[in-house]
Amino acid sequence: MDRTWVGSIVARQMLHRFPMREEELDTHHKALKINLDPRWYGTLAEIGAGQEVVRWFFRVGAAAGTVAKSISAYDMMVSDAIYGSGDRYVSRTRLQAMLDREFSLNVERLADKRGDSTAFFAFADTVVARSFKGGNECHGWMGVKFQSRPRDEPSQILIHIRMLDTEASLQQEALGVVGVNLLYGAFFLHHEPEQLVESLLDKLTTGRIEIDVIEFRGIEFRSVDNRLISLKLVQLGLSGAAMFGPDGQVLQPSEALYKKAVLVERGSFRPPTHVNLDMLQSALEKFTADPDVAGKQVLPIFELTMRNLLAGGSDVDRRDFLARADLLAACGMTVMISDYFEYYRLAAYISWRTKERIGIVMGTPSLTELFEEKYYTQLPGGILESFGRLFKYNLKLYIYPLQNAQTGALTNVDNLEVAPELKKLYGYLADRGSFVALDNFKPEFLHIFSRDVLKKIAAGDEAWVDMVPTQVAQMVKERRFFGCRPGL
Repeated sequence: MDRTWVGSIVARQMLHRFPMREEELDTHHKALKINLDPRWYGTLAEIGAGQEVVRWFFRVGAAAGTVAKSISAYDMMVSDAIYGSGDRYVSRTRLQAMLDREFSLNVERLADKRGDSTAFFAFADTVVARSFKGGNECHGWMGVKFQSRPRDEPSQILIHIRMLDTEASLQQEALGVVGVNLLYGAFFLHHEPEQLVESLLDKLTTGRIEIDVIEFRGIEFRSVDNRLISLKLVQLGLSGAAMFGPDGQVLQPSEALYKKAVLVERGSFRPPTHVNLDMLQSALEKFTADPDVAGKQVLPIFELTMRNLLAGGSDVDRRDFLARADLLAACGMTVMISDYFEYYRLAAYISWRTKERIGIVMGTPSLTELFEEKYYTQLPGGILESFGRLFKYNLKLYIYPLQNAQTGALTNVDNLEVAPELKKLYGYLADRGSFVALDNFKPEFLHIFSRDVLKKIAAGDEAWVDMVPTQVAQMVKERRFFGCRPGL
């Protein structure tokens, strides 16, 4: 008697005898539920860390109902022969080539005989786990291309993961669990993308796996905005930060920041104003003139923190977030969402991904806040430890002046007041060149604040139009952002 057939019968009996509610399903039961569902049939192709995902489907039994083919093209020449040559084997490009080829082969070979009753899929991952010598980055790309019903157009989910366990065997174990979670989510939760995202770390913790990119594409996800999904990753703690470009496409932070000098401006950008752009432009002039930056590729970034997006509430106003994201995109900006309220944590995140110079742009009020000791009570070394962490990355702060509305006087690096007990610390940092005064600003913009723009929009005062870039004003009017009324 065929063992696979017997295994399938036993598996079905066990699942019927010990039913579990969907929210309680562990990795074993997820894999088994997939195996026992006759709708999906396809290929699992894995490069790098072994066949960690497909092993689950063989282990639980009844795999013949799901797995048409399992392949591990571990050798680079073999991989190139199958999927085409490329410079990087652990990359989005290689993953896409794997998914496209395996999915098309399934349709080509099987559609005539079982295409009317079967939804085909291709799962793939390309991963580098901890090497024997250690010290390498442990990360990978994983994805699934699938039909949600027979003869349907395919949909697709891609994720980039970082494996945080210190042992290769534990990394491989975590990889297998994430892969099963991804397949289960694609098959049974594709109609609820946010629930799918939440399920990716079922039976794992954020201390073992980080997911810093997720991208939905295809007919099932035509209404999904991947910027909101990126936001969800940070909200859930699956990643400390997420990035997307001016075109709204999700970026992998490691690739976007790699070998680039990075200049970051933090703000609310609600909406972006002339002063926001002048701050960045003024800092860019100083930043690119730095001998350590000259001739290097520079990436300017506008950063939004989760604390700012939550604004004291328990959840993010999605319409407000997308409005800010669209306006920043209209300004041609790369955007980062981070959960790093403390600047030293933001610096650590960026410095892990680039060895080039890092600059942070801020106004003098933010520099004043930086010297408030109440923000560092969680650190054993307090404010001294925070500055030690911040400036160990050869980082510089680019400081934009503040103008007194009544007197017109400027507060800048030279005359900023800090607590008496911190004046020597401030002087030391200023003397070592940690602060760069932005004296190349446009004086006509100094009076502009986002909060005043918002008030004028709400009041119907058209003066706000002159306080923001033309493309921002046009979009705010066309889309009625921030309560803008028709006719303004």
